[in-house]
Amino acid sequence: QVELVESGGGMVQAGDSLRLSCTFSGRSFSSYAMGWFRQAPGKEREFVSDISWGGGTTNYADSVKGRFTISRDNGKNAMYLQMNNLDPDDTAVYYCAAHLEYGRVGATGSYWGQGTQVTVFS
Repeated sequence: QVELVESGGGMVQAGDSLRLSCTFSGRSFSSYAMGWFRQAPGKEREFVSDISWGGGTTNYADSVKGRFTISRDNGKNAMYLQMNNLDPDDTAVYYCAAHLEYGRVGATGSYWGQGTQVTVFS
């Protein structure tokens, strides 16, 4: 069984930074591709970023490219999202997800955390 727990959310001013963490409990963290998604009020959940098993391949939504950086530490069973130059449009609940196949993070068969709230005010 896989359990994912997000942390690091909060309320910040536009232009500030936050670092989200996702801790993984279960077997073989390094066997899972990981990703971040977010859901703003009244909107559907959307892809933010994902990372391959060893961290060598990453992918970002256009809206966060150049501002957000995804990373993972397989020795600590953790994934991170460094978010810089935050904008009020980044306000959302952020979820981490895990899937055995890279490219299918967030698809059927994914594990999900419960989310952490990020609020950016202008």
